[in-house]
Amino acid sequence: MVNLDDLGVYRRLDPANMLEHLHGLPQQCRAAWHKAKDFELPRDYASIDKVVILGMGGSAIGGGLLRNFVSRLTKPIVFVTRDYDLPAFVNERTLVIASSYSGNTEETLSAFSQALEGKCKKLAMTTGGKLKALAQNTKVPVFVIDHAYQPRAAIGYSFMPLIAFLQKLGFLKDKMAEVEAMIQDLEKLLGELKETMPTSSNPAKQLATKLQGKIAVIYGAGILSAVARRWKTQINENSKSWAFHETFPELNHNAVVGYQFPAELASKLYVVLLRCPSLHPRTLIRYQVTCELLGQNSISHQLIDSQGESGLSQMMSLIYLGDWVSYYLAILYQTDPTPVKVIDYLKKRLSEAK
Repeated sequence: MVNLDDLGVYRRLDPANMLEHLHGLPQQCRAAWHKAKDFELPRDYASIDKVVILGMGGSAIGGGLLRNFVSRLTKPIVFVTRDYDLPAFVNERTLVIASSYSGNTEETLSAFSQALEGKCKKLAMTTGGKLKALAQNTKVPVFVIDHAYQPRAAIGYSFMPLIAFLQKLGFLKDKMAEVEAMIQDLEKLLGELKETMPTSSNPAKQLATKLQGKIAVIYGAGILSAVARRWKTQINENSKSWAFHETFPELNHNAVVGYQFPAELASKLYVVLLRCPSLHPRTLIRYQVTCELLGQNSISHQLIDSQGESGLSQMMSLIYLGDWVSYYLAILYQTDPTPVKVIDYLKKRLSEAK
């Protein structure tokens, strides 16, 4: 049995030091925000009414978060495309943002190449690779990500610049104060979640312990929909563990009916319900009733409330908690949280099939 309060286990099981990147997320958000604020965009980009973000995995999550964050804006409408093809509705009033950390994501490169054939506005976000070269060769602006690690550990660079870009184009009011407050909330949260805080007072260690040996099912709603997806993917990639996510209110029209069978699965499930006060009042009622239904079916579950006053803080505080939970779960499983050998194998097989 791994003792999460034994600091030696982190040195042994985390040789690539993902721990350092967890500690650095608040500062990463600040650096990404300021770099994006200073990034020049062509003036005619302000004429858009749609944004399409191309990406996969950790490079796409920022787009999903942005879509939730600006859902109440009349424009631009934000779409996220996780596929090889560009949506047919893309036109001259669409800003297509290709987000690929490595710059070599084949789905993103395929869709971006299609965008280059049209009249839409274009932007690339990457550390380099084929995407950077393709964008530079076609005179497309490139926002270079200054973070060398796994894509999923660069969420500050996949999300904060998107907010800054919409602010620069005039679609969002000045978010500087909100962003700084969010970063301060993360710094405070770090003090509660870091590895030196004992399990008895560390909510991330406590939840990871409950998830060990279970299939994690993450529920979210509204601005937390993409946050729930983030929890799912972090548990998949960091913890090398099964996880799924669902969103309210849709899950109340189908998922809840499936709690009954197979009965033997109930003891292997753990449902995490992510909640924040800014959700629709009727949705908040649904959380409570859903907990009742889970209890009636003997399914372990826990409500997790966000921290912070703004929607941005509520989103990012829960993301930060989920990142720490997935990290501690990896340690409990005695697996290195950094490598994703299965994805590397998949990419190798795909390259061989060309």
